[in-house]
Amino acid sequence: MAMVRKDPVPEGAISDEAAAYVADVLMELALEFESKHFGQIRRHYESLRPEPCYGEPQQLEFDLFDEYPPF
Repeated sequence: MAMVRKDPVPEGAISDEAAAYVADVLMELALEFESKHFGQIRRHYESLRPEPCYGEPQQLEFDLFDEYPPF
C-alpha cells in the first residue's frame, strides 16, 4: 500500500527521491572540490588560528590525583 501525504505539497517542491539525488550530487561536488583545494583551505584556516603564547603553559601543570590508587 502506497503512503499518501496528508499535508499539501508546496508549489515548486521536489520529490523525496529528487531531494536525495540532489543531496548526493552536491556532496560529491563538495568532496571533489575539497580534495582538489585541500592545501589552500588548510592554509586559510591556519591563518585564522591565533599565535601561541610562549610565556603561558599550554597544559595544566598539576596532577588531578594526589596519589595513585592502590591495586
